[in-house]
Amino acid sequence: MTSLAPPASDGGAGPDRCGELLGRIRDGDEAAFELLFREYGGVMLAAIVRIVRDRSLGEEVLQECFTEIWRRAASFDPDRGTGRGWIITLCRRRAIDCVRSVQSQRDRDLVQGVGQLGTVGETAEDTAIGRDDALRTVTALRDLGGDQASAIALAYYEDMSHAQIAEELDVPLGTVKSRIRDGMMKLRSMLEGG
Repeated sequence: MTSLAPPASDGGAGPDRCGELLGRIRDGDEAAFELLFREYGGVMLAAIVRIVRDRSLGEEVLQECFTEIWRRAASFDPDRGTGRGWIITLCRRRAIDCVRSVQSQRDRDLVQGVGQLGTVGETAEDTAIGRDDALRTVTALRDLGGDQASAIALAYYEDMSHAQIAEELDVPLGTVKSRIRDGMMKLRSMLEGG
């Protein structure tokens, strides 16, 4: 009769299961990499989501973390701490970088939007021109159609962040950013041409 051994401990005086897996990953062991994902992926995702506050964005960051673990496993030093501590620290750093990046993008979008605002005291002529421009923009957006128009509409008419749009459309954050960027370039071309 065989008994299942309890999972190895990552703290105190017990063995460092995560550290052992990192050592095997350093040597190119793909099975250890898969085990690390299965055994620690949930803990890592939870640590990331606590910081980024968005599951789909958290999953993207988790993927980046595993890529980094594969590339940097050799930098884990068991004399400086546990394997679990090392991967959680890596996750937190990546998540904080992501939050900073998202905030920087929001700040850039805000500055660009404020720069595009008209003057406060508009004349009747300015109002009429503004309405005409708005109508042309809505028509161009309708003509753009598809995924790009949806992403742009959510961003500008629903005031959703890129991360919220990614969750709403159930697509990766990078896809949303590309759709908005490419769609805005097409819209600009359409509006300048007509």
